[in-house]
Amino acid sequence: MSDSIQRPSVAPGGLPGSPWGHVLRAAAALAAAMGVGRFVYTPILPLMHAQARLTAGAGAHLATANYVGYLVGALAGTFLPRLTRSAAVLRGSLLLLVASLAAMPLTRTTAVWLVLRLVAGAVSATVFVIAVSALLGRLREHPAHLPGWGFGGIGAGIALSGLLVLVLRGFADWRAAWWASAALAALLSVPAWTMRTESAPATAAPAAAPAAGGRARTAPRTHRWFGALFASYTLEGVGYIIAGTFLVAAIDQGSPGRLGTGAWVLAGVAAVPSAALWAWLGRRWSRPDVLLAALVVQAAGIALPALVEGPAAALVSAFLFGATFIGVSTLALAAGTHLRFPRAVALLTAGYSVGQILGPLAVEPLLRQGYRQALVLAALVVLAAAAAAFVLRVGFPHRMDPPGLQEAVPDGGVVSA
Repeated sequence: MSDSIQRPSVAPGGLPGSPWGHVLRAAAALAAAMGVGRFVYTPILPLMHAQARLTAGAGAHLATANYVGYLVGALAGTFLPRLTRSAAVLRGSLLLLVASLAAMPLTRTTAVWLVLRLVAGAVSATVFVIAVSALLGRLREHPAHLPGWGFGGIGAGIALSGLLVLVLRGFADWRAAWWASAALAALLSVPAWTMRTESAPATAAPAAAPAAGGRARTAPRTHRWFGALFASYTLEGVGYIIAGTFLVAAIDQGSPGRLGTGAWVLAGVAAVPSAALWAWLGRRWSRPDVLLAALVVQAAGIALPALVEGPAAALVSAFLFGATFIGVSTLALAAGTHLRFPRAVALLTAGYSVGQILGPLAVEPLLRQGYRQALVLAALVVLAAAAAAFVLRVGFPHRMDPPGLQEAVPDGGVVSA
């Protein structure tokens, strides 16, 4: 008998032994946690304005509560890494997520809604961190486009939840939209329930010893490039979340009917392949150049419905937004790990999360006149992020290969969205 290790056979079509099985389970978890738990609020918001008498300011506060909860969940995963490897925490978080969605229609009290959206944000982040850790850890030796398709679950969840609200708004109210969203999250949780979490990390390899008579090689100092990247990614958090929260309401304001929700469905469809696509582009061209291009395209998409009326502008805007917001995270975090700056992923995620909290608060005074001014401001902030990415291009160290150092996240990986 041969003493070589036999690898398990790989069944086609995403069966348990296949890498596609991990992709599909992680995609389902991300669809439930992010596409539904986090972003279904966007297409439901106009219904709550019209039927639940939710004011624009209160709508911004609910969004902020969700993003504060998300930051809490992300920080818990950072400082308590065992959480990211716990199947029990994953399942408990999925149950809490479904419960928080189902409880939204049971009250009209804004304070209770704030708590529910805070809880939804925290458990969404927890599921996200667990799913991403498992996705990247289990597929480390597989082609990098596979994790990209896993992240596409976020777009799939956005499209499914948006389509659900689009169908319901013709004959049901905001309560039914929340209950149906809870049911969709529960359905997506079924395949996610059996997802294999990340294994405990192996002991880190010792640092490379210096050659005889020489000095140990160390990573080059990358503070100035990381500073530009941090500024760019934090500003992206501010700008993208304004559009991600208010885009449907803004389109509905100018084109009453189902156009806004339909545009949101299109944004989700465009997001499905975006992580894999931008990761592929980032391997063939300079990451700072591709990041700059993605930010400029996103800024144009966000500004379009504020500057041009009509369904064509709304649909193009949604497509450009959906095609870029996950891709920007993919590129920025890959660039951060490439620079090998200490705790790059944690720092970038923290800056991005804080930006998401500030975004709705920054535009709240503008919402009294509607949503167009808010979208213009969001586009300007994303252009500022593009300017910082332009600075990142100057002398960017494309080759970083000192011995004994490994990137924390494979190229194309993303740890926040």
